[in-house]
Amino acid sequence: MGLQTLFFYLFAFIAVASAFMVISARNPVYSVLFLILCFFNSAGLFLLTGAEFLAMILLVVYIGAVAVLFLFVVMMLDIDFKQLRSGVLDYAPVGALVGLILAAELIIVVAGSTFSPEIAKTVSMPIPAVTDRTNTAALGDVIYTHYIYYFQIAGLVLFVAMIGAIVLTLRHRPNIKRQNISQQVARVPATAVEVVKVKPGQGL
Repeated sequence: MGLQTLFFYLFAFIAVASAFMVISARNPVYSVLFLILCFFNSAGLFLLTGAEFLAMILLVVYIGAVAVLFLFVVMMLDIDFKQLRSGVLDYAPVGALVGLILAAELIIVVAGSTFSPEIAKTVSMPIPAVTDRTNTAALGDVIYTHYIYYFQIAGLVLFVAMIGAIVLTLRHRPNIKRQNISQQVARVPATAVEVVKVKPGQGL
């Protein structure tokens, strides 16, 4: 057993165990911490396959932003998790169906590459060798050269979705002071300062 194989089994075992603890831990804070541990080991698996860019994205984006955000939300907000978990069994059949579909897809992919190795030769854009092109440069060629228009369309869709979410959730509460930039810019000295004459012995 080589060193790379040993690290693969080590990262894979810890990733699967921590993923199981994410859904089985009773304390939500522990669930988020196990999720971060699972992300770390997944990044190690990406490094073993030569996908260093995906490993860094997993560390920086998911652990540095998403998982830490989950942790702060869970720790700072008073959420009744018992009430949230009360209806979990109602969605169990749907979750089991989705899990079976994903398992079937993984089996088809793994079995296809195992029993028919020539399928990899039919790929229109095969992954170049690490000696010829690094992983980050190969991803840049695919995203920003061959599929640049699809990438821009995806970014536009996400941008419109973000604006729509802000518009739908924005609520203007009455009797709350807000900054009116146009009114501030258009003001004149007559309206900028108000002179109030206070009589002796009286307040404003």
